[in-house]
Amino acid sequence: MSADRAVLERALAAGEQENGSVEFKERLSKDLHLADGRLESLAAQLRHRILSGEGEATYVVGVTDEGGIAGIAPEKFSESMDVLSLLAEEADSHIESVETWGVDGGLVGVATVREGALLGVEDDHIVVGTAGHVDHGKSTLVGSLVTGQLDDGQGGMRGYLDVQPHEVERGLSADLSYAVYGFDGEGPLRMDNPHRKSDRAGIVEQADRLVSFVDTVGHEPWLRTTIRGLVGQKLDYGLLTVAADDGPTKTTREHLGVLLATDLPTIVALTKTDMVEASRVEAVESDVERLLREVGKTPLPIERHGIGVACEEIGATVVPMLRTSALTGDGLDTLDELFERLPKTGTERGPFSLYVDRTYNVTGVGAVASGTVKSGTVEAGDALLLGPFPDGSFREVEARSIEMHYHRVDRATAGRIVGIALKGVSEAALERGMVLLPREADPRAVREFDAEVMVLNHPTRIDSGYEPVVHVETVSEAAAFYPEGGQLLPGDTGTVRVRFKFRPYLVEEGQRFVFREGQSKGVGTVTDVSPAE
Repeated sequence: MSADRAVLERALAAGEQENGSVEFKERLSKDLHLADGRLESLAAQLRHRILSGEGEATYVVGVTDEGGIAGIAPEKFSESMDVLSLLAEEADSHIESVETWGVDGGLVGVATVREGALLGVEDDHIVVGTAGHVDHGKSTLVGSLVTGQLDDGQGGMRGYLDVQPHEVERGLSADLSYAVYGFDGEGPLRMDNPHRKSDRAGIVEQADRLVSFVDTVGHEPWLRTTIRGLVGQKLDYGLLTVAADDGPTKTTREHLGVLLATDLPTIVALTKTDMVEASRVEAVESDVERLLREVGKTPLPIERHGIGVACEEIGATVVPMLRTSALTGDGLDTLDELFERLPKTGTERGPFSLYVDRTYNVTGVGAVASGTVKSGTVEAGDALLLGPFPDGSFREVEARSIEMHYHRVDRATAGRIVGIALKGVSEAALERGMVLLPREADPRAVREFDAEVMVLNHPTRIDSGYEPVVHVETVSEAAAFYPEGGQLLPGDTGTVRVRFKFRPYLVEEGQRFVFREGQSKGVGTVTDVSPAE
């Protein structure tokens, strides 16, 4: 909330004049204001306000046409901002800032809309995937980092990342969630409320360096979703949380195995250190160090060796560790400095490609494909190929617009988590695991490929016809394994023929993947996408 009502008072005093830059709206509704051609007329009204304000318009939401303060429910205010964002996009502008005030249980707000929405986003940007056992505090830790607020001891910060009603009610994340904060050379830039899209957009606009979090799922039944988050996104780093009051668990080992098997540089944060005695923290720290050494990694306590050494040494064999508490704030400054200094690692050279992770249908915009840009650059207006469809084909589509954490950008480069509005396809036809490529690409979907795999765990042996779920990029699909030699035992490394069970996908040589079925799991690398029969 803004403590200074002067912005609101100035807007109300200026009033809604025919040739003025101020517009009063009690609320904006998707059902009402985006239906029956109203999008175009309201966007034209917005353009008029921007021209009258010499490039800037002021929208006061939660007031009557006469400027009387009415206030609207927070969810209606959020919907109003969504609609205003769509109007701004249609009017080639963007929401620059939003200030809100509480009135009688509702909200009234002032949104500043400025012409020229097309921000280049050439800033430094790292993507961090979080993992850890349920109730080990990963979502709470991320919530404190992106808001700068300490937790209330009841997991209040976690609520900023749980988005489904059942997640909030049960306190368990059930799908991937995303958060962002940044740095501007003078320190961290954080959000008052990560649920407010304009807050996220403001961080993207202002920051010289961005840190995006892909927060995964800690509950064992959703391990498949966690693997999707760690394998399907183009992550730069992993952040594994281990609670000091619990210590490493079976799920901790599972998540650590996925992080390290995919060669992702990883940081371990001991959380909830405020809840136990110092001796218990030291004991858990020793358990984690032992666990890391068991898998051939060298633990590096940041408190002992410093942030500079951690930034230089993190990689294939070294795993920095630190102690944190979202309740007291211990270790949060260290994480800030670490994320400000860590280099970008997860980008790939080559033409544009993006594996689709999520799909949406946005009223007034259409089908939206969301994911992380794997390589290259995409610009609004680009002609692209989308596929493969179930028959293995690819179709031409157009990138109508691009958003990054709710801020419209004109282009996106490798490593950016973006949503791309597509012209030429319906949302119903979009599927996770599809890929977007340049129109001139000549992709070939495959039903089977050869790979080198390592069996990390299996109760007996892998025989021909074994069917795990294969996770490669954002693809999660059942596949049959046909090992060379007929079988593989736990700990074995060998060549297998992998055949997707239901449909073809775009798979490329060199891609890493994870496979899992029950307690069995392993990792692999694609070696040949044109195997001889």
